[in-house]
Amino acid sequence: MPASAPQQLLHLVIGGELTDLGHTTFKDLAQVEIVGLFPNYATAYTAWKAKAQQTVDNAHMRYFIVHLHRLLDPDQDTPGQDAKPAH
Repeated sequence: MPASAPQQLLHLVIGGELTDLGHTTFKDLAQVEIVGLFPNYATAYTAWKAKAQQTVDNAHMRYFIVHLHRLLDPDQDTPGQDAKPAH
């Protein structure tokens, strides 16, 4: 990757109706909406906020931002994150 290219920190926004408000279990996995894949948290947050505002009347509807970059490379330090302690 060229030195001038911004760091790509992939984020996934998904959402759907939950079985209850105390857990993050979706009522029907076939109905889970994949809003999109985003190159950074800021754009993912904008998409998340728009979807959350559209469904504000349904208390069981929730949208989530999944930090894919943490799953793909858990040892990678991201800007603003504390470095992992040495073992």
